Amino acid sequence: MESTFRTPDTSSVTVGVDGSEPARTAALWAAREAVRRDRPLHIVYGADTEGRSLYLSAETVERVRFNGRELLDDTAKAVAAEYPGLNVTTEFSRADAVTALHRAAGRHGTVVVGNRGLGGFNSLLLGSVGLGTAAIAMTPVIVVRGTPGAEEAGTVLAAVRDEHDLRIARYAAREAELRKASLRLLHVWNILQSVGEVVSMLDGIDEIASGHEETLRAATDVIRGEFPDLDVQADAEKSVSVAGVLVEASRHADLLVMGGRRAPGPLGLAPNLGKATHSLLHHAHCPVLLIPRTGGDSGSQA
Repeated sequence: MESTFRTPDTSSVTVGVDGSEPARTAALWAAREAVRRDRPLHIVYGADTEGRSLYLSAETVERVRFNGRELLDDTAKAVAAEYPGLNVTTEFSRADAVTALHRAAGRHGTVVVGNRGLGGFNSLLLGSVGLGTAAIAMTPVIVVRGTPGAEEAGTVLAAVRDEHDLRIARYAAREAELRKASLRLLHVWNILQSVGEVVSMLDGIDEIASGHEETLRAATDVIRGEFPDLDVQADAEKSVSVAGVLVEASRHADLLVMGGRRAPGPLGLAPNLGKATHSLLHHAHCPVLLIPRTGGDSGSQA
């Protein structure tokens, strides 16, 4: 069956805006990503009037439409000022933001969202649109996190869990190439999940660790063979908190690439993103590129 996503140099880039500062930051980040890929940028505003037309006056709908199109025009102008050669298109959608973004991205596009929107409270936590977009994604989703304008680390970080994450590693390698950056493959395994909570079982920890290291080594050998000019570093770490290690590692990366939950079909509702994935989308110190895992890529839950 044909893959549900393309590698980053061939997939389109779609970004959602809502008038918030994080969304504006995401739009400029997405513009730079589109330039790297040599692809056009599509800016989408989801008005969420489609399902509420019976309850909204004509004046309200017109006001929403006017404000939405004005926001799209202003964002496109800001992008053009930073990246004058970039092909930029805009779309006003009557659907809600999550639906509008996935419709616009189609089967092969990459969706970019900010870490917070206009709703809710101002915090480090991911907003409902970002979480909802990631939760049902069938194509790559990038949640733009971190400090805008921060100096680049020159590293793309990929979370490699098992042999099913090889294509995630390939995707990260291509992103590293586009950025002229190095690639760090990080395999973090939960010691309690591997041996249980019975202390006596820790006697075989060296053998378990060796198995995890071999998994990472096999993936690293493939990536180094396919990307001979890329600087690739590989690390295997054990911890009681996989998310904690990845969050800390994200401090020293420009992008974290990781897979979604291990089950056929779309990623599902937010709780099904998996504990580590959910934590990274909320707390990572750099943008997170989440690639959905479906069908034969389902792999293990570890």
